Amino acid sequence: MTLVLTALILATIAAAFFFGRHLAVARTGAAVSASFSDRAHSLPAYHGYFAAWSVGLAAFVAVAVGWLLRDKIEPSVIAVLILATIGLGFAFSYRKIGPRFRARNIVEGFVKAVLLLCSGVAVLTTLGIVLSLVFESFRFFEQVPIFDFLTGLQWSPQTALREDQAGQSGAFGAVPIFTGTFMIMLVAMFVAAPIGLLIAIYLSEYASKRTRALVKPMIEILAGVPTVVYGFFALLTVGPTIRGFAESLGFGVPTQSAIAAGSVMGVMIIPFISSLSDDVINAVPQTLRDGSYALGATKSETMTKVIFPAALPGIIGALLLAVSRAVGETMIVVMAAGRAANLTGNPFEAVTTVTVQIVSLLTGDQEFDSPKTLAAFALGLVLFVITLALNVVALLIVRKYRERYE
Repeated sequence: MTLVLTALILATIAAAFFFGRHLAVARTGAAVSASFSDRAHSLPAYHGYFAAWSVGLAAFVAVAVGWLLRDKIEPSVIAVLILATIGLGFAFSYRKIGPRFRARNIVEGFVKAVLLLCSGVAVLTTLGIVLSLVFESFRFFEQVPIFDFLTGLQWSPQTALREDQAGQSGAFGAVPIFTGTFMIMLVAMFVAAPIGLLIAIYLSEYASKRTRALVKPMIEILAGVPTVVYGFFALLTVGPTIRGFAESLGFGVPTQSAIAAGSVMGVMIIPFISSLSDDVINAVPQTLRDGSYALGATKSETMTKVIFPAALPGIIGALLLAVSRAVGETMIVVMAAGRAANLTGNPFEAVTTVTVQIVSLLTGDQEFDSPKTLAAFALGLVLFVITLALNVVALLIVRKYRERYE
């Protein structure tokens, strides 16, 4: 019943569009020699959109009322109510459509209202996320001092969730968590940034059109590979390879390590850097290239002295996007770096990240009144503040260079 009714409403909305458009043409008159825009305020398509939206809004209101009264009236009565309301939408459109009806103004105003509503939803969603993090983090900091959380060197959130459980007092020093996060991120960027930029430079300035059309899609395929596949690859191939190589040199290295996770993560984010940087470099005006060549500069000199500085704001944006992608990755870290909260600067040791700990803290039978669970929100809030700071710094750098090259 619901599927049939939905199909009927969609078909009716489509029919209303053609009804409104043809009615506008018929009422304006086709015998006049002047163009349609001289004979009527709005084009026929705007009258069609007006009729379609009138019928669609009427149907939406009727469906909403029927859903609210679904337990009090029969489905057949609801269907009759919807059809009657759709008929009123057609009647309203029939009365309004005409040569002097300002359908364009109404349609454009409706579109503007829809766009404003969508923007408001995005803003309110962001505000809700921030407020939820702040509220739950405040509850956590009521039980654990914020100074101990930000400067503590031991992370062991093993506490009793209920009074009948036995547990430890817990240690909530987040320094090892953020150290592991940034270590893996740095390893990933050390792999992805130079390779991605060099690929972008080659594809945009040196490769032929045939090579570019073949290579760029193949590189972008890497972005579509599921992260769990990268995790398997890191755990079964990269980790054992690094361990075997280290053992051949006389060093003991675990299979799960920061360098294994970071290396595979770097391969995963190469398409983010190469594709975006390639688009940015291609967006640099050709006049800059021509002027450089006219002054006798070589292709490499033009690239390093003219094109790359002009494209630097966009390249910084691509690198920032890659950093955000690396910081937010979870599956690769779980499988290739482990969950051990080790405070170390050695990338060949097992570490963990903020996102892995958030998943671990919020998985299973949890109650949102203990420091163990609330710690996840505190980690998320600090990570949000750090990411925001990185964005601000990037915007300042972009603004500086835009003022120079615009």
